[in-house]
Amino acid sequence: MIEITWLGHSAVKIQGSKTVYIDPFLTGNPKASTSPEKIKTADVVVVTHHHSDHLGDAFAIAKKTGAVIVAMHEVAVEAQALGLEAEGMNIGGTVEARGLTVHMVIATHSAEKGCAAGVVVEMDGKKLYHAGDTGLTYDMKIIGEFFHPDLSFIPIGDRYTMGPASAAKAVEYIQTKKVIPIHYGTFPIVASDPQEFKKKVGTLAEVIILKPGESYRL
Repeated sequence: MIEITWLGHSAVKIQGSKTVYIDPFLTGNPKASTSPEKIKTADVVVVTHHHSDHLGDAFAIAKKTGAVIVAMHEVAVEAQALGLEAEGMNIGGTVEARGLTVHMVIATHSAEKGCAAGVVVEMDGKKLYHAGDTGLTYDMKIIGEFFHPDLSFIPIGDRYTMGPASAAKAVEYIQTKKVIPIHYGTFPIVASDPQEFKKKVGTLAEVIILKPGESYRL
């Protein structure tokens, strides 16, 4: 069993045989359900791209817990320069870190360093797709056909990512069994309605709407 907790914005905690954080933007996040000071353990911290609302507290958490950073090459180099353990990678690649498998896949977005990406995390017999920040792309069909995600984290906030309509089309492409909407409600500029997204998804997948701090067991 894997316990998945939405921490607000695009930040998620995945707790199974390992403890994994993805895009831990907590400090400065008005919807964050926790803070870096409260995090005691972590094995891996995954960063989808170098924007402050995704890189967030990744380095601070890794420094505190000894977790390894898994990220785009340029982000990993920055982490290593700070004395942190980091595994750099790029789109199409796979990294094994602390017993975790991370595949990096295409995302269409910008970044301060390197480029944006999505990730597919394999742990305890499950595959979890975190799309990071992205627009709708036909490459999502490949992600679905190749990885067959058990659960996906999909941005729905619009303006900087997909909105509810295009995110629902992404669910169709990915063919994911379950989906948790992310990257919405943090700030007024990304105030999308997850119920609208759920309605548009319909019977394509189970839409799991969480409040920051709430968990779902897979």
